[in-house]
Amino acid sequence: MDSVRLPTAPSSLRTQMLGQPVHHHHIPLPPRNRHYDDRNLRSKPFIGITRSSRSRNHVSPVAVISRDETSMAPPLPTASPLPRLIVSPNSLQYPAGYLGAVPERTSDPENGSIAEAMEYLTNILSTKVYDIAIESPLQLAVKLSERLGVRMFLKREDLQPVFSFKLRGAYNMMVKLPAEQLAKGVICSSAGNHAQGVALSARKLGCTAVIVMPKTTPEIKWQAVKKLGGTVVLVGDSYDEAQAYAKKRAEEEGLTFIPPFDHPDVIAGQGTVGMEITRQAKGPIHAIFVPVGGGGLIAGIAAYVKRVSPEVKIIGVEPADANAMALSLHHGERVILDRVGGFADGVAVKEVGEETFRICRRLMDGVVLVTRDAICGSMKDMHEEKRSILEPAGALAIAGAEAYCKYYGLKDVNVVAIASGANMDFDKLRIVTELANVGRQQEAIFATCLPEKAGSFKQFCELVGPMNITEFKYRCGSEKEAVVLYSVGMHTGGELKELQKRMESSQLKTLNLTTSDLVKDHLRYLMGGRTSVEDEILCRFTFPERPGALMNFLDSFSPRWNISLFHYRAQGETGANVLVGIQVPELEMEEFRNRAQVLGYEYFMESEDNIFKLLMR
Repeated sequence: MDSVRLPTAPSSLRTQMLGQPVHHHHIPLPPRNRHYDDRNLRSKPFIGITRSSRSRNHVSPVAVISRDETSMAPPLPTASPLPRLIVSPNSLQYPAGYLGAVPERTSDPENGSIAEAMEYLTNILSTKVYDIAIESPLQLAVKLSERLGVRMFLKREDLQPVFSFKLRGAYNMMVKLPAEQLAKGVICSSAGNHAQGVALSARKLGCTAVIVMPKTTPEIKWQAVKKLGGTVVLVGDSYDEAQAYAKKRAEEEGLTFIPPFDHPDVIAGQGTVGMEITRQAKGPIHAIFVPVGGGGLIAGIAAYVKRVSPEVKIIGVEPADANAMALSLHHGERVILDRVGGFADGVAVKEVGEETFRICRRLMDGVVLVTRDAICGSMKDMHEEKRSILEPAGALAIAGAEAYCKYYGLKDVNVVAIASGANMDFDKLRIVTELANVGRQQEAIFATCLPEKAGSFKQFCELVGPMNITEFKYRCGSEKEAVVLYSVGMHTGGELKELQKRMESSQLKTLNLTTSDLVKDHLRYLMGGRTSVEDEILCRFTFPERPGALMNFLDSFSPRWNISLFHYRAQGETGANVLVGIQVPELEMEEFRNRAQVLGYEYFMESEDNIFKLLMR
């Protein structure tokens, strides 16, 4: 059996950037080849980056505890790191299914030791997680397998007692604490599955657990933690504020802080998922697809599987707007995202863990990126397959596996996807049902410009032909031209191109808007005639879901400037996605930016978006 080495300590691969900032370029991609060679996957795209001017100091565990001989020691403290890279998720994007961010391997013997690899393997094999967790089944997804031409198996971690894999890592760390330390209690910061895992583990071990959650946490989530016996404390408007409070309180009261992913014992606990897969699989596995947030689950699975079956690919899956691991692997160091998409909130992290990244860059085979639409499509697939509703992060790996198999044309191989969680917010189901058909390529969104004259609407319907219209929005605009926004169902790529070609040949300008989040989230609900507003800028703000958020916004900008457009529609995310139009003269833009910075809400300028100009002006 080939040996697998883990690096003994993080090595500095930082290079200094000189001169002006690097410009962004398109990413070179390998040609699509159904009989692909792994060597085609190792080209690294060039992307632009931004270096932070602020130093981010490493925070060590706040509670110092003694550990028994079966517990894994965390890495030795290192010197204060240099300023970290702050990058945009958009700076690294590639087609759905493409295996990118392939880490560079090194054979340097100083970079790892067999002893350390064996330590992870031993700790996974000797874990006590089955005191509380079940060995989740590995089930064949019959319908997905038939559609893709592969044998796709689902690792059902959504069937755990807290409907997520997270309790494995939490319990594995907590059960190893000395009795006197456990008696003092534990504390964690989380707005989701980790919180429930810690609370249930504490109840099993008979200790107290303080669960710190942001004030914006939906009541259904903190009530679930409370029912498991956890003491819930709501602090701050963001996860960062809750975490800072939890670590400070842990230090003051002698509580043990239980991290969600970045600790060897947590990683080893999650690694039991990989151990079960290798034991349950009936034949050779081509690849295991793992959702990636902070990296604890994939680090644990890789630490085990790459030791016992090194030929199996360990592929991470991230949302395209929350790709912290892909960017970290690309740069060869941990980076910080300047923003992160919140739809798949279970994996919405701005930076991956130090220990998890150290393992992943050595053992992972790359990262597949998927869209929100694709995640929703896979949630629908899971419901049709097993009549189960996964949360977005829980369906992430399935979406990645589907896209990968389609992109590379895989046939007649075994692949495994982790169904990692089912703590679904009911309020999010509406947006999931709306986007699922787009994700499965069963619905597409178009806009067509029609002349305002008798008979043009009839001509349009004739050109649509046999395609099924699932949504249609039209309002008389100007004397010369109007815009129709519509959706068509059950299509292929060729059918859509033919539709667009028929429209264009009749001098009806037509755009395919299926991939525009601005349209799907806002503009499709604002159809009703176009108008031109003087000095109007268009922004998308993320409002915190808390009382008073709207008034804080209005206090910042009104009555200084007139608000010309406002659209909010609940998306089931941790923050409210709001489209705002404000009349700000060019000479006052600097004042606007300063006020927005003081307000502190994340926002993006959309004023120059061509689709907005077409539909609204």
